[in-house]
Amino acid sequence: MSKNLKNISVVAIATVMSRVLGLVREMGIAAIFGTSALSSAFVSANTLPNLFRRLLGEGALTAAFVPTMTQELEHRHRDTAFALLSKVVSWLLVVTVAVVVVAMVVMANAESLLDAFGGLGMEPDTIRRLLMGADLAVILFPYMTFVCLAAAFSAACQVLGRFTEPALSPIWLNFAVLASLGLGSWWAWGDEARMHLLCAGVLFGGFLQMAVPAGVLLGEGWRPKFDLRMDERVREIRRLMAPTVLGSAVYLINISISRFIGLSLNDSATQVLNLATRVMELPIGVFAAAIATVVFPLIAKHAAKNEWKAMGVDYHKGLRLVLVANVPAAVGLALLSEPITRLLFQRGAFTSSDTALMTPILAVYGLGLPFLSFTTLALRGFYALKDTTTPVRAAILSFVVNLVLSIVLMQWLSTVGLALASNLAVLAQAWYLQTRLARKLPELGFAPLWPNLVKIVFASLVMGACVFAGAWAWQFSPLAGKAQDFAVLVTLIPLACAIYAGVLWVLRIEGREDFEPLIAKVRAKIPLWR
Repeated sequence: MSKNLKNISVVAIATVMSRVLGLVREMGIAAIFGTSALSSAFVSANTLPNLFRRLLGEGALTAAFVPTMTQELEHRHRDTAFALLSKVVSWLLVVTVAVVVVAMVVMANAESLLDAFGGLGMEPDTIRRLLMGADLAVILFPYMTFVCLAAAFSAACQVLGRFTEPALSPIWLNFAVLASLGLGSWWAWGDEARMHLLCAGVLFGGFLQMAVPAGVLLGEGWRPKFDLRMDERVREIRRLMAPTVLGSAVYLINISISRFIGLSLNDSATQVLNLATRVMELPIGVFAAAIATVVFPLIAKHAAKNEWKAMGVDYHKGLRLVLVANVPAAVGLALLSEPITRLLFQRGAFTSSDTALMTPILAVYGLGLPFLSFTTLALRGFYALKDTTTPVRAAILSFVVNLVLSIVLMQWLSTVGLALASNLAVLAQAWYLQTRLARKLPELGFAPLWPNLVKIVFASLVMGACVFAGAWAWQFSPLAGKAQDFAVLVTLIPLACAIYAGVLWVLRIEGREDFEPLIAKVRAKIPLWR
């Protein structure tokens, strides 16, 4: 377990770096291009290849490829596993290049297509923004091939126990984009030239995302070979991917529907929901994604060997870590949503009224953290068992719940109602996944975690009470504005972590023994503790 904790910490640290750099990247793009039509066109154009990446690469491919390659590695030999990798990469290259070429041709002729359909009744300004986005999409679409191949290479690295390089993958994109922004700002060519340089930075970052894990695999002994032969393993991956692609599509439709409803409410709803989601992504990325990344190959390995009891043990350890990290994060984010929002965003065009609008939305999203994180790992349980049908049903359930509740709750709660509907949809998805998982394999039932959950909730409530009292006390300090917000977060977050950890330690949370060797090593290095 100590090795797993080390892998989780590596992935978590890399993810923190990526999230921070991603935030700096967005700030840089906003500083140079503002909220102009050109920046909106870039966001739209960049969305298209990223949607296909989600459909063809990260979600569907990883879910189907990791268990299959793990099984190949366990039951046969590394050479046959690498041969499977070559076949998957070959097919992925052919499919993505075909999609990219078709998309580039369509986007290059977007103006003619719109003219043929009479502009579809759209306003001239809307058509102008769409055509700007289409022009940039022609440049950006090759990014899809890079990141889809990067997903395959990263998944193979994880199967081989190499977690650092895949975890660092998004960082190369952020560095490339920041470098292109800096170069464009320094040379001051004009907005259009800077935008083209930004697109070049995205493409170069995508290439680095692909090249780094590929280099790791070369070091592990893989020798790439273009091979389109179909064997049983490739067919199995194709069968597993098909319903997973559908599930990813349902998720993307879910997001699109929510944002469309947000647009129908007011000008600010969609952007505020987006910003709140980005803030929430930090704890999700740090804890849930890191834990799921490390636990997934472990439970896939147990499933390949039919070691159901061992699979249940590792699955429960992963869920316990998810709950230990995300329940207090939810409480803290809900209680500190106002100073967080004000400190991060309240400048320039983002006013105090926007902070007042976003604060309750961020608090609601924060309370949904444990359910979203739980779902992240529960999905891996199905993928390890090569069941990709149940996650699709769960996604459809989530979509229906979100759509119905969004329409109902927005009537009384406006934008907050959309955030609440999203949380309830994820809760329904988490419940459905876990009940079906326990029914499919009783060793993965939730019952062993109830005693730990009670301790986690109690410790989180104690921590929350201390945070609430501390935030109230800071109101009487001589500091004001963002200086006070900064002081509140810098003092209360470490204090909250210490209080929470102390309560869990006293309650003897299960898994405490995994940290005792680490603490012993720290104590041995500190003279006062000897």
